[in-house]
Amino acid sequence: MANHTTVNTFLLWGFSSFPDLQDLLFVMIFFSHVTILAANVSIMVAVKLNHSLHIPMYFFLCGLSFSETCTTVVIIPRMLVDLLSDSKSISLPECAAQMFFFFGLSGSNCFILAAMSYDRYTAIHNPLHYSILMTRKICFQLMMAAWLVGFLVSMCIVTIVFNLSFCDSNSIQHFFCDISPVVCLACDYTLSYEMAIFVLSAFVLAGSFILIMISYVFIGSIVMKIPSAKGRYKAFSTCSSHLTVVCIHYGFAGFVYLRPKNSDSFHGDMLMVVTYTVLTPLLNPIVYSLRNKEMQIALRKIVDSANRFILQMVNKRTLNI
Repeated sequence: MANHTTVNTFLLWGFSSFPDLQDLLFVMIFFSHVTILAANVSIMVAVKLNHSLHIPMYFFLCGLSFSETCTTVVIIPRMLVDLLSDSKSISLPECAAQMFFFFGLSGSNCFILAAMSYDRYTAIHNPLHYSILMTRKICFQLMMAAWLVGFLVSMCIVTIVFNLSFCDSNSIQHFFCDISPVVCLACDYTLSYEMAIFVLSAFVLAGSFILIMISYVFIGSIVMKIPSAKGRYKAFSTCSSHLTVVCIHYGFAGFVYLRPKNSDSFHGDMLMVVTYTVLTPLLNPIVYSLRNKEMQIALRKIVDSANRFILQMVNKRTLNI
């Protein structure tokens, strides 16, 4: 894949600019990661165990939570190790794999959000035929299509990036193998490569965002025809959680990946990517649980069951002693 590459190992120097904050960053990111895992796993378990949540909207939410969890697992554990390590080295194949899975999962998230917007449109436009139009098979096909497109685009980007020749510095000014900091180390990175990567990134971000906006234009036109204010509010309220997540996701992702890059912007981009990597997967389950009574009830059942299980284990241990 990289016949002309003379660099075999990269150094992830992203957090070296903050030597006095390494311990604090480790603690903050570690607890954020644990919270992300707990929150998203709770969403998935709640959807799995509660039969009232076995509908397309929660199927896609479960898929989004799984994808967000995997995205953080690709980045954060390595980030935590590097915060405590002096070497911070990563091999070329590891770097390529990290980039492939991160952008594959991130692209999948975009198209899952697009599928969720189509689901909301179908529910509002054809409520009587909703169960026929959004069958389990169709939902599964939409989910698989989101994953397939996300990973195909990621494969194209990774192939372009790691066919470049890295013959200068091997220090990546980032905490993971992001596109811009890696390609800036290449000797033969030309405008044609830059445009190809930009077009692929724009296809994922702008393409999926356009699909979402088309769904919401149709949703808006349908809702405005509803005569009662209460009916309009009820219809819009079913979309509020999804719209909030879309704004958070595309706001951060668009700022980082769709604006012009230069070496001076890496530190600012790095801080934004930390926020995108840590905050977005944390906010998604919070938004859906705060704005959705069914999810709140399901999560309370999970918490109550967990508390009962812990109490039973404590009582058993106490009796054994």
